[in-house]
Amino acid sequence: MARTLWICVAVGLASPAWAAEKTSAPGLKEVRASIAAATAFVLDAQNEDGSWGGPAKPAHEFWSNPETHRAWTVATTALVCMTILDMTPSDATDAAYSRGIDYLLSQGLVKRPSDWDVDNTWAYVYGIQAFTRAVTDGRFAGTPKHEKLRAATQAVIDKLLSYQTPSGGWGYYDTDAYTRRPAWATSFMTAVGVIGLLEAKQAGFVVDEKHLKAAVRAVERSRLPSGAYTYSVEAIPSPGGATWIDQVKGSLSRIQVCNLALLLAGRDVSIEDLTTGLDQFFTHHRFLDVARKKPWPHEAYYLNSGYFYFFGHYYAALVIERLPAKDRAGYWSKLQHEIIKTQEKDGSMWDFYLNSYGKPYGVAYSVMALEASLAVDVPPTKPADEPVTRIRTEEPGG
Repeated sequence: MARTLWICVAVGLASPAWAAEKTSAPGLKEVRASIAAATAFVLDAQNEDGSWGGPAKPAHEFWSNPETHRAWTVATTALVCMTILDMTPSDATDAAYSRGIDYLLSQGLVKRPSDWDVDNTWAYVYGIQAFTRAVTDGRFAGTPKHEKLRAATQAVIDKLLSYQTPSGGWGYYDTDAYTRRPAWATSFMTAVGVIGLLEAKQAGFVVDEKHLKAAVRAVERSRLPSGAYTYSVEAIPSPGGATWIDQVKGSLSRIQVCNLALLLAGRDVSIEDLTTGLDQFFTHHRFLDVARKKPWPHEAYYLNSGYFYFFGHYYAALVIERLPAKDRAGYWSKLQHEIIKTQEKDGSMWDFYLNSYGKPYGVAYSVMALEASLAVDVPPTKPADEPVTRIRTEEPGG
């Protein structure tokens, strides 16, 4: 009896729950139903002032600075506005989008919350993309709002560049020095900044080349031989200990956004590099699963945090878009599965509890990724000389 019990325990330890999970490719109806439910949720979740998210329902008293919450609200609203442009147009989406853009125009130039808190940079990196897309979308062309959007885009670009660290990157906290120009930067925020600046530059906005090249070099310098990217932008990058965050299993979500940023910047990133990063993402996906919904940052294996989850899946989708057509289908089906399995009964997706931001940003990242999976694209293989053009298909990948 004891021997039988020991064998059962040993088998259980050798075969964790995630190993038994069957990854089935969702059908077209399932993906569209998921998008529809998420869309309904996020439209219903819009605040009276046009924003999404907010400081309601705090988990604890630590995050109490009003300007921190304004920065997070702007960043969340920017993400949702980007998402609405991917949704099937309707009177409801058009009205929500217009109200969201009005909120960003009035609140987008957030201030630094405190000496150590530089979360205003999240509002800038996603504000640039939301404003740029609002300008290029064309729905406001010929209206006073269009000129306001152009001015706001340039203003946010300039704000982001003013917070660039000496390392060339951007972060959201400062080190013990607490300088006017912050000192700490992360590879993944820097990569998001690079992507936004490249998009704005392509749309005709002024982006200082010296700042842009420094940011690209910062992402490049974070790249490790394993394919991982260091969390922080370091003078001498290293993977650290065997279970540290800079190992591949702690870098799964960063790999996608950093590879994409370097690809779009024209750096040496091959199709093999992209597929290797995606293979690492899905092979070791269980470490993102374990971290999702954990209440404390970096408490999971390899210091993964819950809020890595949807961020990583969104940028994985943007990487898959740029693969040759023959290589995309298998990755799309995996991505669809990993997103749809997280959907709640109310239609939302969330990965980390932080006031009321988690569900709107979770839906934003998820819907943009799922919408991309239902399209065939014309992929630029090097710098983004032309925007990706999506053509709807009758069947999703897989």
